[in-house]
Amino acid sequence: MAPRIGGVRLVHEGWARYLVAEVMQDDGTRITREMEDHGRAVAVLPYDPVRRVATLVSQFRAPVLYSGGPPSHVEVPAGLLDDGAPEDEVRREAAEETGLRLGDLDLVASAWTMPGISTERMDLFLAAYAESDRTGAGGGLAAEGEAVAVHEIPLSELVAMTRRGALTDMKSLLLLFALQLRRPELFA
Repeated sequence: MAPRIGGVRLVHEGWARYLVAEVMQDDGTRITREMEDHGRAVAVLPYDPVRRVATLVSQFRAPVLYSGGPPSHVEVPAGLLDDGAPEDEVRREAAEETGLRLGDLDLVASAWTMPGISTERMDLFLAAYAESDRTGAGGGLAAEGEAVAVHEIPLSELVAMTRRGALTDMKSLLLLFALQLRRPELFA
């Protein structure tokens, strides 16, 4: 018999929910596991294939600062999946954060981000854009306390950032590596 969840206790509910699950193992023993639960998420690496740049963002990240990192770091636009389809939600997030109107999306993966602790499953996309797709300044939603800085970075500089350890966000690294595999001519 495979392990199963015997019950779940809510310990905190806010932006995310924190749960303690009682797991019944296949040998009959019981263990507990803590879980962070906030639902599905989306992320996108918008890139301009003509100018060979990508648009990323930076904003304050309390967990990174708490863990000894900088107060903000560069990452791809991302957000929680509300009620819409992942494709619609990632376009909305990109518009809010970067001011870009995204068209066609290239799905890279739908993957668990931290399966040992979180229920989050993230849909990851690549999206080509042109200069004419900029419809606003971006910056996020003030009502949500977002103060997002928008950065258009040459693809060659993003690669250099990975080599020197300056691009430290997992979803951003994965999407940059996927772009390198799918569109190597952009990095020649």
